[in-house]
Amino acid sequence: MKDGIPIGLGYFAVAFSLGIAARNAGLTAFQATISSMLCNASAGQYAGYTLISAGGTYLEMALVTAIANARYLLMSFALSQRLNPKTSLVHRLLLGFSSITDELFGIAILRQGYLNPYYSYGAFSVASPGWALGTMLGVIAGNILPDRVVSALSVALYGMFLAVIIPASKTNKIIRLVVIVSFILSFLSNYISLFNFMNSGTKTIVLTIVLSLLAAIIFPVENGDNYE
Repeated sequence: MKDGIPIGLGYFAVAFSLGIAARNAGLTAFQATISSMLCNASAGQYAGYTLISAGGTYLEMALVTAIANARYLLMSFALSQRLNPKTSLVHRLLLGFSSITDELFGIAILRQGYLNPYYSYGAFSVASPGWALGTMLGVIAGNILPDRVVSALSVALYGMFLAVIIPASKTNKIIRLVVIVSFILSFLSNYISLFNFMNSGTKTIVLTIVLSLLAAIIFPVENGDNYE
């Protein structure tokens, strides 16, 4: 459980900003808390809140969330190889719910030998409340604080995404190129008539799929090697 404490503290800080986004999307503190309890995924949740604000459909929300969280599928594959072959289906399903976040996966995959499911349960039981509590307090604060303060706090969430893309972009020129192209195309999509019939959610889905597919075709990663 002790390994989950620093993760929970980090979750709380990020989730507070996420709660501001949920509040701006019109969610109540209860609704936002439930969403954080059922979906421990900052990018996926933020995409969902953005689509709620834009009046997106359930299908768009499902697609965007699936795309944003696609990496968790790979994490699940990797984690399954660290389990004792005798691990029951129930434990495997519970681990899929409790251990597949970037941080919890990170500490689980570093364990020596077979992964004990109860190790992940303990870390999750400490970290997850921080995520849900941070989201709830973010919504409450958003309803109390002045609009200027709420707007300032909302910026912190964008800082989280920058913290994800900047380190990788600095060390990998291909990722840097894809990020720059995605920024340009996202901006241009607001002015190109071809995209006029799409709302913001559909544009995000189309651009994500197209750019990911093109990057995989043009810059394939062979034998797990990284590009410099």
